[in-house]
Formats: sequence, structure tokens, C-alpha cells
Amino acid sequence: MKRIEIHISRKKCIWFATAIAALLLVWLLNLLRIALVGGQESQNMAARWGKDGGVAQISCFFSGTAGVTRDQVIGFGHQLDSMLLEESITTDSTNESARLWTDAYSAVGSVTLVRENESMTVNALGVGGDFFYFHPLDLQFGYYFFESDINQDYVVIDEDIAWQLFGSNDVAGMQLSIGNKPYVVSGVIHRQDDRLSKAAGLEKPLVYLSYQALCEMTGGDLTLNHYEIVMPNPVTDYAYNKVKENLGVGEEAMVLVENTKRYSFLNGLKQIPKFGIRSMSEKAIIYPYWENVARAKEDINSLIVLLQVPFIVYLVVFLLVNMVLWYRHKKWTVESLWKKSKDFSYQLSARRRMQRRKRKEERRS
Repeated sequence: MKRIEIHISRKKCIWFATAIAALLLVWLLNLLRIALVGGQESQNMAARWGKDGGVAQISCFFSGTAGVTRDQVIGFGHQLDSMLLEESITTDSTNESARLWTDAYSAVGSVTLVRENESMTVNALGVGGDFFYFHPLDLQFGYYFFESDINQDYVVIDEDIAWQLFGSNDVAGMQLSIGNKPYVVSGVIHRQDDRLSKAAGLEKPLVYLSYQALCEMTGGDLTLNHYEIVMPNPVTDYAYNKVKENLGVGEEAMVLVENTKRYSFLNGLKQIPKFGIRSMSEKAIIYPYWENVARAKEDINSLIVLLQVPFIVYLVVFLLVNMVLWYRHKKWTVESLWKKSKDFSYQLSARRRMQRRKRKEERRS
């Protein structure tokens, strides 16, 4: 009998130890998942905009044939204001100028930067709206420019451009030329140079200038490649559906992404069946570097979730089995529990009556 008891006890110890180990592995993998997919400011605009929740960040990526214009997204903004007003969605802020939403847009191109006898042709991103709120780049010197600035003749360059044209990275306030027109370097950023960022499209120098300035280089209005918005999301998919239905772009020419929960455990589960084919698309869309990085980290998130699943299943089975065993060996009945709850309720009400009686006697004395 003793040997049997010791054998059973040892099996239970092993079982509980493996359950604890599985729990620790799930926790450690979750920490790893957070560490690997975190630190992406371009995906966290919703958290910065509405710290109490209730908002969502939606990113739109257009094909070259979509023909989305700046006037089109401005028109969508006016339409959105009317829709939010009709649905009584307002801000709780005491600031009268507080906004319910903000957006940003951008178009891609290339320009030749000139300074004295030095020149270089680089990729360019023409930006508008609150682009640098959505993408707070690693600013080393100077400051960002904004669409509200009266003077739009500003550029933000990376350190590689600064060193090649000026021989220094501390060049905020200095001038360079684009198409024989002078521009002021408002800021110098550090371009991410890790393996993932380079593979995503940041292997070459990049200059940021206003959308208006980039259009002037090409002699006409450029169609937009990317549009982003953070707005109220009172119910699930509210923001996503408003953008999808009212932006005026067909599904065949646009990819929409809700950034807000793309790295959650549940979204990781949803992406697992798409792994290996999600990068295949019939839509002629070239993603910007920040979305390429985000999609790569979304794949990493799915892989870690896939590793977590068997341990989570084991923990669920462990709990269910132990609940069944506990129920089979229970020393109580539903009737006994009901009787105990009635006794407890009676004692509680009796105690309250005694307290009320005591307070009345104290008031009388």
C-alpha cells in the first residue's frame, strides 16, 4: 500500500510541476512577444491619442491606380465631422479646440538634393496632415515641420544625407536646393539601420518634405499612397467601417489595417492560417517601410502565439481534469451548500438587526 501511495504522489508532483512549467513558459513567451513587437510608435497612435481607450487607428494603403487625391481625404474629413455630429459622438475635453480625430497622408517620389558642389538623388516622402505625430521619428537635431506652418519650404533629412552633403549631422537650419529652389533643413533624424528595417525599405537615404513641395517638383498633384487616421471607435469595427465605406476607394485598390489590436494574442491566432500566403496579393500595392516592419512583426507575433498554444491547451486540460477529479471526490452536496448559504444569510441578517437595535439604544441614551 505504501508503495502505491508513494507512486501516486510522485505522479501528482510531476503533473503539477509540468503545469507550473507550462504556465511559466506561456508567461515568458508572452514577455518575449511584447518585447519583439513593441516599440513601434507608428502603430501606437491610438494609445497616445486616447489614453482612456475608445479610439482606433486605421491605416490605408492604395494601389497606383487608385488615384486618391489630397482633396478626397479632406472631403472625407468634412464628411466624418458630419457623421460624428449626427451620431452625437463628442469629446469630453473642456478645451473647445480639442479634436475628435486626426489624420495624415503621404506620397512617394524621388528628388535630387544639391548643396554647393555636392548632390545626391534620394527617395522622398511627401507628407501632410499630422504625419510626424503618427511617425515620431528619432530626431537627432532640430524639429519637425507641420502642415500648419506658413512656410512649407522645410525638409527633414536623415544622418546619411547630412554627412554626405554637409559633412556633419548637426545641420538644422542650413539650406539645400531641390530643383533650383532653396529648402531649409528643419531636422535631422537617425534612420533605423537594423536588419528588419533595412529589409523593409530603409536601406537607402530618405528625405521628408511637404506633400505640396513634392507636388511642385513633379509639376502636378500626386496621388496618395498612404492615409492614416485615429478616430473614435465606440463599438468594435466602427472606425474601420466608417473609413472603408466613406473614403471612396474600392476594395480592389486598397488595403485597410486596424493597427490598434494587431499584436494581440487573438489576432495572432487569426493570422496563423494565413502564414506563408498573407504576403501574396493581387493588389498592386507597395507598402511603406513602417508597414513592412509592422507586417514582419505581425508574423513574429503569430509564431510566438503558435508556440504558446500547446502549453495553454495543456493548462486547460490540466484544470478540467482536476476539476472533474475534485468534483468526484467532493464531500459536499448541492443541498448542503444551499443549507450553508441559508444559514450564512440568516446569521448576516441577524447581525444587522442586532447592530440596528444597538444604534437605536445608543441614540435613546
